[in-house]
Amino acid sequence: MAETGAMQAEGLDQAWVEDFINRWEAAWNSHEPARVLELVTDDIVYDNSSWPTPLRGPGGVRTLVEFFSRAFPDLRFETLEGPYIVPGQPKAAFYWKGSATHTGPLDPPGFAPTGKRVEVEGVELNEYREGVSAGCGACTT
Repeated sequence: MAETGAMQAEGLDQAWVEDFINRWEAAWNSHEPARVLELVTDDIVYDNSSWPTPLRGPGGVRTLVEFFSRAFPDLRFETLEGPYIVPGQPKAAFYWKGSATHTGPLDPPGFAPTGKRVEVEGVELNEYREGVSAGCGACTT
């Protein structure tokens, strides 16, 4: 990986990662898949604990964004802690909270809207390459 604002010889730059997380959160909160896709590589593998299989490439990420936006049109994420950078590696983790109202269909598996409020917390581990996310693992609690 070429050194950029994201990488220094000793690892990721803290300010760059904080900026990336702010852009990642804003993109997800926009409910516009194109904004999220601007922040991922073409070969991203996104392993999200709420989805049955890892999502591959921008098409897989688009599927996830559209799924959540349809079921939870008011979905909002906020960063609670982090980022925590893995020393000497292009990886960082952060702790987040998401909240939304279930007003659209959850399809698959085919659940009708309940109108109930949902809050979930999770941790995300991103791997960065070329200034965007090349791999992502999101675990919800």
